[in-house]
Amino acid sequence: MHAKLEITPSSASYEKLITYSCDLLKVHVALDVVEQMVQGELVPSTETINSILHTCEESYEFNLVRRIYPMICHHNLKPNSETFRSMISLNVKIKDFDSAYSLLDDLKEMNLMPTASMYNAIMAGYFRKKDVQGALMVLKEMEQANVKPDSQTFSYLIHNCSNEEDIIKYYEQLKSAGGQITKYVFMALINAYTTCGEFEKARQVVLDAEIPVKSRSEVKSALVSALASHGRTSDAIIVYEEIKEAGCNLEPRAVIALIEHLNSEGELNRLIQLLEEVHDPDYWMDGCCRLILHCVRFKQLSSATDLLKQLKDKFKDDEMAMEYHFSEIFCQIATTDPPDVQIGLDLLQFIKDELGLPLSRKCLDFLLGACVNARDLKRAHLIWKEYENAGLPYNVLSYLWMYKAFLASGNRKSASKLLSKMPKDDPHVRFVIQACKQTYTIPSLQKERGFEKDKRHTPPA
Repeated sequence: MHAKLEITPSSASYEKLITYSCDLLKVHVALDVVEQMVQGELVPSTETINSILHTCEESYEFNLVRRIYPMICHHNLKPNSETFRSMISLNVKIKDFDSAYSLLDDLKEMNLMPTASMYNAIMAGYFRKKDVQGALMVLKEMEQANVKPDSQTFSYLIHNCSNEEDIIKYYEQLKSAGGQITKYVFMALINAYTTCGEFEKARQVVLDAEIPVKSRSEVKSALVSALASHGRTSDAIIVYEEIKEAGCNLEPRAVIALIEHLNSEGELNRLIQLLEEVHDPDYWMDGCCRLILHCVRFKQLSSATDLLKQLKDKFKDDEMAMEYHFSEIFCQIATTDPPDVQIGLDLLQFIKDELGLPLSRKCLDFLLGACVNARDLKRAHLIWKEYENAGLPYNVLSYLWMYKAFLASGNRKSASKLLSKMPKDDPHVRFVIQACKQTYTIPSLQKERGFEKDKRHTPPA
């Protein structure tokens, strides 16, 4: 519009467009607008740059930090401490610790001082990759740089303690340093104590009078998650019921932990009740899919189809999300031992006929893989036809799964016939074919099924 009217856009116009792009998580578009802006000799505000960095985090476009920082340097933009913290965090999330430390070194050139939050981002990265020594090295570097650890630093340290002695040590250090005992510290204490098997001490944390009233439900929810995740589901249910009796709600993350770890057959009604308490759409979708898998595990087909219908009704406008979660469901069916191919077929038929949704290639691939694991050639044929019914051409992966299904069922003649149609230009494909032949030879199958190998009845290769 500006170009048509031969009007130069103002900084405010550019920044509104950048904000709009960030709201839609279109971070590449936002960066293109920044490029146009600086080429027109206009300078984006620090807040605008920071909003783009935060959008990179939200949209998982962590690699874009490698585009943003050179742009800041080249055009002499004005970053602040939050800009550097975000860039350090993005580098850590792509496991580029060298670049994260380089940013710390560059602070002086920008007349900025390192902060605890910058070091915390690096420490969190080391803890995520289970590198405790790397995380403790960050603590020493903070001391050398005269940067005082804050409550978040000690939360990370406490959360990742493997023994009670260290928990007490870091908690006392936090108090002696005059640090604020935040809700995250209490939640870290709960996780640390449950990791160490000190479940009663974890329960005692929620009784601490210093927990702010507005944070008590969240801290108790952390206790529910921690107990459920460490096999103490009955204790987790007791705490959950205490929260409900107090007129409070369980945090969505804690609900998901309960749904994930309540694995008994008679828990379906309780699990459905838990799902009804989740209002966040992302957590609800996660919980619903976990509940469908629970139904599949215990062969509760009608409940699974009811949940699939709810899933479609809530997310009918988000086909990508539905396809992803349907794929996850069929992936779990394929990896269950032994896989229940029939319930997978029933769900597939329901999705196609009752929900009116197209079948994805991934769902069919996973279900065909389940047939291989179950040595179910009859149902493999049914799924093979569904590719054609869904208008999905057979590709290398579908050929390989069907080839395995033939071999696993001992039908070597059909396997050879299918092999003649399969594209074999890729060396990886040839490698897989050879591996299949070795895995599914008659002697191997006999050994796997517990038969004695009888050379007299072994057909020639």
